[in-house]
Amino acid sequence: MAKYIGKRLVLAIVSILIVSAITFFVMNAIPGGPFNKEKATSAEAQKVLEERYNLDKPIGEQYVLYLNNLLHGDWGVSLHNGRDIWDEIAMRFQVSAKLGGMAAAVAIVIGLVLGSIAALTRNKLPDRLIIFFTTLGTAMPSFVLATLLLLVFCLKLGWFPVWSSSNPNYVLPIIALSVYPMAYITRLTKTSMLDALNQDYVRTAKAKGVPGWKVIFKHALRNALVPVVTYIGPMVAYILTGSMVVENIFTIGGLGSTFVTSIVNRDYTMIMAVTLFLAILMVVANLLTDIAYKMIDPRITFE
Repeated sequence: MAKYIGKRLVLAIVSILIVSAITFFVMNAIPGGPFNKEKATSAEAQKVLEERYNLDKPIGEQYVLYLNNLLHGDWGVSLHNGRDIWDEIAMRFQVSAKLGGMAAAVAIVIGLVLGSIAALTRNKLPDRLIIFFTTLGTAMPSFVLATLLLLVFCLKLGWFPVWSSSNPNYVLPIIALSVYPMAYITRLTKTSMLDALNQDYVRTAKAKGVPGWKVIFKHALRNALVPVVTYIGPMVAYILTGSMVVENIFTIGGLGSTFVTSIVNRDYTMIMAVTLFLAILMVVANLLTDIAYKMIDPRITFE
C-alpha cells in the first residue's frame, strides 16, 4: 500500500505540473492582459505594473518564477484587487465546501437509495418512474435547472428568498448541484446492483436462508459500490469547488464564481491558483477513491 501511494504521489506531482504548464501558457497566449481595462491605463503606469508582477519578462521565465514562488508557499496576489491569493481561496472555499458538501451528500444518499430500489423492482412501476426522472435529471444541464428554480421558486412563487450572505438559503443551490450526480449515481447503482444480484454468491446466500435485507446490503450493495465509488471521488472534488455557473446564477460568493470573475478580469494569478487548487483536489479524491476500493472489497490488490 505504501509503495502504491508513493507512486501515485509522484504521478500526482507530474500531473499538477502538466496542468500548471498548460494553463499558464494557454492563458498567456490569449490576446490582452490583466491591465487592459475599458478605461485605458497610461503606458507608463502599465509598464510599472507589468514590471511589478514580472509580466515584462519572457513567458518561460515568468513560468519558472511562478513555480519558484509556489514552491516557497507564495501563491501571489490578485492582479484585480491586490488581495493575497491563498487568503482569498481559503475564504471562498469555505462557502463552496459547505454548499458542495451538502449537495454531494444528498446526491450520494438519494442516488444509492433510488438505484437500489430500481434494481429490486426491475421492470415494475417504481423502477420505471425512477428511470424516467433520472433520465430527465441527466439530460438537464445544471445551469438550466438553476435558472428555472430561481425564476419559479424565488421570483414567481416567493417560496425561497434570493441568496443573501447574511441569511443564506441553501435549498435551491443544493438541488441544482445535486440533481445531475444523483441521477447518474442512481443509474450506475441500479446497473451494478443488477449485476451483483445475479452473481453466484448472492444465490448461495439466498439458498442458505440469509435474510433478504442482509443479502442486499451486506453482499449485493457492498460489491456494487466499486463502480459507484469510481464516479463519486472526482464528483465530490468538482462539487466542493462549486459549480461555476450555478454559483453565478445564485450570486453565491464561492470559489466557482471567483474563478469566473478572474477569467473575465484576466486575473492570471487567480486563474492559476484556482486551477491548481482544483487539480490538487482531483488528485487527492482519486487517491482516496483507490484506497476506498480496498476497504470495500479486500480482494482488490494494488500490485
